[in-house]
Amino acid sequence: MQTETATTVSHFDRIGGADTIRALVKRFYQVMDELPEAYGIRKLHAEDLQGSEDKLFKFLCGWMDGPQLYVQEYGHPMLRRRHLPFSIGASERDQWLLCMNTALLEVVEDQQLRGELSAAFAKVADHMRNTH
Repeated sequence: MQTETATTVSHFDRIGGADTIRALVKRFYQVMDELPEAYGIRKLHAEDLQGSEDKLFKFLCGWMDGPQLYVQEYGHPMLRRRHLPFSIGASERDQWLLCMNTALLEVVEDQQLRGELSAAFAKVADHMRNTH
């Protein structure tokens, strides 16, 4: 019998499942609304963030090896393609990461998990860049 270790347990389970992911996403968008430094990415979103919040929650559940809620409802995420209509450069990437890292710090207690997720988010956010 294999012993469960941090490497065999999904990020979804390690973070605490859907409830914690929902709290993370909610805090992420609150931070985006609150920080003047995030104005550049906030203005790329609709005034009502509920739709964005719901989609990010569903995406992150699957991205963290939990239920594939986003795929079931919308199909393959095609993240880069879905973000091409928006001008995303280093500034937007950094603003997004500021909001997400703030939310991670406030919501996720496990320091190692926070570091792993932060590093993974940084790779994805950098991949979303479509301008210099």
